[in-house]
Amino acid sequence: MQVLQGLAILLTLQSVGEALSRLLHLPYPGPVIGMVLLLVALHWPAVQQRVQTVARFLLGHLSLLFVPVGVGVVTQLGLVAEYGLRLLVVIVASTWIGLAVTALVLRQLMRQAPPVGDRE
Repeated sequence: MQVLQGLAILLTLQSVGEALSRLLHLPYPGPVIGMVLLLVALHWPAVQQRVQTVARFLLGHLSLLFVPVGVGVVTQLGLVAEYGLRLLVVIVASTWIGLAVTALVLRQLMRQAPPVGDRE
């Protein structure tokens, strides 16, 4: 039952985020606003517990989410054969760029943060 409650919380927050995005003409996608709302909602233990339950359930079945992608690739083998090398280059390059930017941001944040013993 907690899985359904957690899923309802996630879907509700996403829907509220979508509604806010459209009603207020915000430049951010609804799911992003929903994630910010989820971050705020996770301060309540009841929400934490239900979302943790649904997160464990979804992670346990994560491999099923790759089935549609695999079917899509198989149905588009002609395009993969034609553009596969370009796709591979773009995927590898964007992954490396993302990793490099993340490492640089982390390094900058670690320089700015006080040492662990000095925090209070």
